[in-house]
Amino acid sequence: MTFLGSSLRDLYRKRDSKRKRASSYDRTGGNRDFLKIYPGDKIDICELDGSGCITHIWMTMAPLDDSIEEYLHRKVVIRMYWDGEENPSVQAPIGDFFGMGHGITKNYSSAPLQMSPEDGRALNCFFPMPFGNKARIEIESNANDPIKFYFYVDYELYNEKIDSPLRFHALWNRELTKGIDDSISNALYCFGGKNTTGEGNYVLFEAVGKGHYVGCNLNIHNLRATHEWDWYGEGDDMIFIDGEPWPPSLHGTGMEDYFNTAWCPQQEQNTPYHGIILGGGPNWSGKISAYRYHIEDPIMFDKSIKVTIEHGHNNNRSDDYSSTAYWYQTEPHNTIHPILPVKDRLPLPDIKPFNPDDLKKCFDY
Repeated sequence: MTFLGSSLRDLYRKRDSKRKRASSYDRTGGNRDFLKIYPGDKIDICELDGSGCITHIWMTMAPLDDSIEEYLHRKVVIRMYWDGEENPSVQAPIGDFFGMGHGITKNYSSAPLQMSPEDGRALNCFFPMPFGNKARIEIESNANDPIKFYFYVDYELYNEKIDSPLRFHALWNRELTKGIDDSISNALYCFGGKNTTGEGNYVLFEAVGKGHYVGCNLNIHNLRATHEWDWYGEGDDMIFIDGEPWPPSLHGTGMEDYFNTAWCPQQEQNTPYHGIILGGGPNWSGKISAYRYHIEDPIMFDKSIKVTIEHGHNNNRSDDYSSTAYWYQTEPHNTIHPILPVKDRLPLPDIKPFNPDDLKKCFDY
């Protein structure tokens, strides 16, 4: 049996699979087409049996009175489990999973992930997610109030065994990076020192097994208060394949270069495979979001992978980093540890300068 892809070229070919959907529609035939999820609840929104592949997910949510709860999309967590596993293959705040961090939503479009009107609150994912005999999606709410949760999970069921042992994975991470004292000259702070090991880089994820990395979104909150040149980038991407030493075979030239942009960009742009959703404020202040999806150029590994990027040149900068990485691999995967408590997931205040004691209250670092 041939499992067909989504190319326009393949649309005319005969398909033997069955198209299915799990959704939150009102089982009584009415218009209450949502699940009610209370604070602290973990619920399975769907359990799928058989050999198949999730092809599209759409979700949206709001408090029961249709108001806007601040940072709701960092307070709600999505997890996915394949083939009866007990440790999730996917774990991320729901907004971050769908491509946008900082606990907010914003209209944007990429090939695998989109946030659509109104105001980016319609969440869409087109990453294919195969499963051999079972798939389960869990939603956990740490919202302040009960929410109504709408969803579609569109999938295909096959009469034969799925044609790959690789399973979809996604993992969110957050770190207040530790740089150097910025009381030195701005030139030394921005460009001083040499990184010849990769140690101290921000780590998007590590995996053991065989598979391929297919991209990430990265969210940065510039925490430096200065009138001097305050470009947050210059950090090189370093991707270590199968335990190789520094320098890795995939060593980049700067953060904006990895995200396929150039010259310390602030202009917002969305393309199918890379983009800037948030460009930051004056002098690159405030919050930034960018994405790079390796759909046409996946990064393969046979034994292991470690995807990292410097936080500023030579890891000199201290900023708030968060990311969601996406990859496919054989099972079993590395243990995914419990996600940070909600108080440690929330974005830091926008007001500068920060008091270090206030930072410690917001995030245990």
